[in-house]
Amino acid sequence: MPKLTKRIVDALQHDRGRDVFVCDTEVRGFGIRAKPSGTKTFLIQYRNAERRTRRLVIGQFGVLTVDLARDLAKKKLASVVDGGDPSAERRAAREGMTVAEVCDWYLEEAEARRLLGRNRRPIKASSVAGDRSRIEQHIKPIIGSRVVSHVRLADIERLQADIAAGKTARSRRAGRGGQTSGGAGVAARAISTLRSLLNHARRLGLIEQNPANGVRVIASEKLKRRLSAGEIRHLGKIIMQMDREGEHPTGLSAIRAMLLTGFRRMEVLAMREEWIDPEGNCVAFPDTKSGPQLRAVGDAAVIHLLSQASQHSSPFIFPADRGEGHFIGVVRVLDRVCTRAGLNDVSPHTLRHTFASIAASLGFSELTISGLLGHAPRGVTQRYVHLDTALVIAAGQVAAEIARLMDGGEVVSVQERKLLRSKGRAKTNTG
Repeated sequence: MPKLTKRIVDALQHDRGRDVFVCDTEVRGFGIRAKPSGTKTFLIQYRNAERRTRRLVIGQFGVLTVDLARDLAKKKLASVVDGGDPSAERRAAREGMTVAEVCDWYLEEAEARRLLGRNRRPIKASSVAGDRSRIEQHIKPIIGSRVVSHVRLADIERLQADIAAGKTARSRRAGRGGQTSGGAGVAARAISTLRSLLNHARRLGLIEQNPANGVRVIASEKLKRRLSAGEIRHLGKIIMQMDREGEHPTGLSAIRAMLLTGFRRMEVLAMREEWIDPEGNCVAFPDTKSGPQLRAVGDAAVIHLLSQASQHSSPFIFPADRGEGHFIGVVRVLDRVCTRAGLNDVSPHTLRHTFASIAASLGFSELTISGLLGHAPRGVTQRYVHLDTALVIAAGQVAAEIARLMDGGEVVSVQERKLLRSKGRAKTNTG
């Protein structure tokens, strides 16, 4: 067969049962294919660097002349000599990973604990759960279908603006699950999640560039709400009233525990009795947002926690109503209590801020308050080491002041202190 010409291509007959190929004798690897449908396309065939046979369509006959197709084939085949793979390059450009696919890869890898976070440890399950929520509710609906290599910085910042404006907001659903809203804070966290997961994908070679690098994340207002001394007194009265009226006792007890300790919501709800050391006035958390921690707690807090633990046989201080897990409904109980009390914008984190505020009002330094909240530098409360006596004293005074305010001036009695110490000695002897 001589080299391909227009006359040869025009005369090429198709076969309804198979593809028909005719090769060019001038350029090795260049040819034309007649599909069963009658469509004729120019293509090249070559072996890549891995010695695998590849085909690449140059274009359709009629759109391209034979001579133009041959020139294009020469250029593509020349790149193969230099180690290129034109077929793979075209497929990568056309079928590159979408944002949704990278997000799914990230969630799968993170949940399998194969990705390390900033502390060089596997990303926590709670962090992955938050990332999943932001991905499913905000990121995927807007740019999930976009190919990552085609996404630009402007697209990322437009995504941020859309989330902030409430484009992905939804109303509260029936049953469990909260409301998804917009706002600067929601948008900033979503973009931070996207930038982080794209960095993981780039570092491991799934994508070439991270289009979110350099994005200007919206600065959000930090929540500064905290309860005043008068509000704490009023909240304490309402809690006692609602307890008598039958409000969920575990939820009310958890609210009090958060105020007396300054612990995070899940630190309180998932707490186990075995972690409490009443003799040393501390709780040994095997894991927190900042890793394992030994946290100081005051007498009033320890007495409250041990009293709560004595009311059931669950290993959790605050057990679930059903099953073997821990209680999870404290937010709704807190909402009902605050509605009754006429207190606005109160969340579990507000109670943590309130603990810090009371500590500041008692004259404790920022470093001491950071230690009480678990924000202290490494070496103070980050590991299972000796707990600073100053933190124990501070925790005791802060918890006593909050208990005094909540209980209308009452303080931990001498009898309760003796009970506390006896429980601590008993626990030490049996351990």
